[in-house]
Formats: sequence, structure tokens, C-alpha cells
Amino acid sequence: MPPLILASASPRRRELLGVFGIDFQVRPADVDESVIGGETPADYTLRLAVAKAREVAGEYPDCFVLGSDTTVALGGDCLGKPGDVGEARDMLERLSGTVHEVLSAVALVHPDGAVATRLSTTHVDFAQLPAKWIGDYIDSGEPMDKAGAYGIQGAAGVWVRRLEGSYTGVVGLPLFETGELLRQAGLC
Repeated sequence: MPPLILASASPRRRELLGVFGIDFQVRPADVDESVIGGETPADYTLRLAVAKAREVAGEYPDCFVLGSDTTVALGGDCLGKPGDVGEARDMLERLSGTVHEVLSAVALVHPDGAVATRLSTTHVDFAQLPAKWIGDYIDSGEPMDKAGAYGIQGAAGVWVRRLEGSYTGVVGLPLFETGELLRQAGLC
């Protein structure tokens, strides 16, 4: 069986993929994450997952390569990782008191070049966030490497009133959809 490679530097994705009990290597992908004009959040998230997997598959053509991407979407806008503290504050203020979507895509590139994808969409209901909560969270540094400027698995988890969909998708790797791809490929 060809080896599996995770095309991500995310420690959260590495930990989640580990629950399948299969051996894999980590080779982070470096792709342009700019939104293309007119692109929906779903199209954007799927495109990035495939681009990450294909980039690494180009270097390791005899392997299965799993790529993933997670996007926070509000009103059709993609909220990526904040570039600075001001962007993080703006994102959290926009998300405060809303129900927003978190889209998480997985793409598996097979050694023969075939690509299989899955998309998870989760609705997250955030409480109204007082300015002090936002400020304290930003001061922790936690929002700076996360889509939408928050990580549900960290301190921001206390803001979630309700979640409809995949908790692990919000963390960054939807386990159900990932499992489907791995099983169909005979990897687990």
C-alpha cells in the first residue's frame, strides 16, 4: 500500500488524523490562499484542499496525499486567518452574536492522480462577545493562526451556544468525511 501524506502543518489536523490509527507522514503545502473573485466559500475551501494535496502529490507521486482547508463564512464572505490584531478584532466583532458557517474540505489525491473530495458544513451559533472577552482572547495570541480568528477547541469554545454539524470540521479536519475518503481508498 502506498504511504499516506498529510499536506498540512496544522498540529490539530495531525492529531485528528492520528485517530484512524494508520501511519502517515507530514509534508506541509504552501499555496496561495487568496479568494478568487466571485468564488463561494464552498468553492474556495474545496479548491484550497485540492491545491494543497496536489502540490505535495507533485513531489511524492507514489503516495496518497490528504489535503484539507477550513473556512469561516459569514454572509458569503470568507474569513481566513487574521493578518494582524486589528483584523482578528474585526473578525471576532463580526462573528459576535451570529450564526455563521464553518466549511472544512478534505481532498485525497491517489497515486494514479485521481482526486476525491468531501465538504463538511457546520453552523456555529456564537454568543454576544463583550469587548473584554475579545481583547483578552486576542491578548492570548490564540486567534492569530486560525480561520475566523478563533479555535473552538480552545478558549473560544465557551462562546459557542450551539453547533449543528461536525465539531472536528470546525477544529480543522472533519473525521467522518476523512474516514469516507480513507476507507474508499483502502487505507483503513
